[in-house]
Amino acid sequence: MNIRLVKVTLGRILMLEAFFMVLPLAVAIYFGEDFQNIMSFLLVIATLLILGSIAKRENIEGLSFGVKDGFGIVALSWILMSFFGSLPFIISGQIPSLINAVFETASGFTTTGASILVDVEALSPSMLFWRSFTHFIGGMGILVFALAVLPKSSKGSVHIMRAEVPGPSFGKLVSKIDITAKILYKIYVVMTAVLIIILIIAGMKPFDAMIHAFGAAGTGGFSNKAASVGHYNSAAIDYILGIAMLLFGVNFNLYYLILIGRLKDVFRSEELKVYLAIYFGAVIAICVNISGSYTSLTKMFRDVFFTASSIMSTTGYATADFAKWPLFSHYILLMLMFIGSCAGSTAGGLKISRVIILFKSGLNELKRALNPNRVIAVVEDGRSLPNSIVKGAHMYLILYIGIFVSILFIISIKEHDFATAFSAVAATLNNIGPGLASVGPTESYAYFGKFSKVVLTFAMIIGRLEIFPVLVLFSPNTWSKK
Repeated sequence: MNIRLVKVTLGRILMLEAFFMVLPLAVAIYFGEDFQNIMSFLLVIATLLILGSIAKRENIEGLSFGVKDGFGIVALSWILMSFFGSLPFIISGQIPSLINAVFETASGFTTTGASILVDVEALSPSMLFWRSFTHFIGGMGILVFALAVLPKSSKGSVHIMRAEVPGPSFGKLVSKIDITAKILYKIYVVMTAVLIIILIIAGMKPFDAMIHAFGAAGTGGFSNKAASVGHYNSAAIDYILGIAMLLFGVNFNLYYLILIGRLKDVFRSEELKVYLAIYFGAVIAICVNISGSYTSLTKMFRDVFFTASSIMSTTGYATADFAKWPLFSHYILLMLMFIGSCAGSTAGGLKISRVIILFKSGLNELKRALNPNRVIAVVEDGRSLPNSIVKGAHMYLILYIGIFVSILFIISIKEHDFATAFSAVAATLNNIGPGLASVGPTESYAYFGKFSKVVLTFAMIIGRLEIFPVLVLFSPNTWSKK
């Protein structure tokens, strides 16, 4: 690990976070909030700028990022952003507990949407804005934004983007990584802005529209209403956000292909076809299962359409208490929690592309068992995938299962309800937010003990960064001198 390069990069990230906090500070001033709220942002901004300036003094001319540097920087950035991002909540007194504040902030940046707040509407507008704005920042990735806006200072930054962008493989849209980052963020920002405008037209207040657009864009799910999106009781808003969550669960590379006119490549995308097939299959299955409990078929379809979109995109918004649905529907939703959306999107979960690879490689192994001499490649979108990607998908699944079981085991030391513990780990590791039982869509994580909250906080970060960066960070070999 190149310590000087890490320090300088982290310094720049902290200064970026200071820049991000200017917006909630402006919200606090606009709404005429009390002095303590305004000072909570000013103090943290000043602290971040000082720490960032000190860290940036190192000379990194001629240095380049290695794989360990990229993974370590990404993991440290998310941990530090979550810690410093929690300070305004603590200083203002609106979330006085450090553990609760870090949990809430990490949930925001990782776009999980799990909350310890019992009464979210008690927060001031500035804190509500900052809470949801963390979704927007974390959705496309903190380091992706940094690569898009910061001046180039060293080579090998592709290792940073590879560590942060979710999925089994990473491909640049264009030859230069900083241009790729800028393209991705421009698409992301424009889509979010369009969603804000549409929500305002549909009847939301501008502030509410921003809050919910940030949540849908980052597939996070924080709302400024206790009843989440269900507060509005609007079919138009439900369908707008339901479609938006699905769209933000699509690989953003496909949107770039649309922009440059390569529509045939988009329609050939196997990942997109499987994504939509699983989603609509789940909608149909749940509709059949719960049809007897609804008097209105249109309301039933609306609730299922929205809930399936919210869960599969790992957003976590709610319009209905799906914890009261039959057990079969719970199994379908749990399946969607684990599968998640497409690679290269803002959503969590295993990712559709990995599921495809694992399914096809499993079929190939079955064929080889019947005919050992056959050599069969895993093919996706007409291309044979390298063995490294196939092996990587298998390794990820093994690590994922191991970490899931380990976290569940640790949580069970303090928690005694299996359904709650299981769905809480699934919801945090897959960056979904609401689960089942005591962490259902109408509940919160407030009742968990401090120990469990710390463990689930790390589960959110591990899930968002897809395991490897965090493992690299805590590996003793990472910190050996070059």
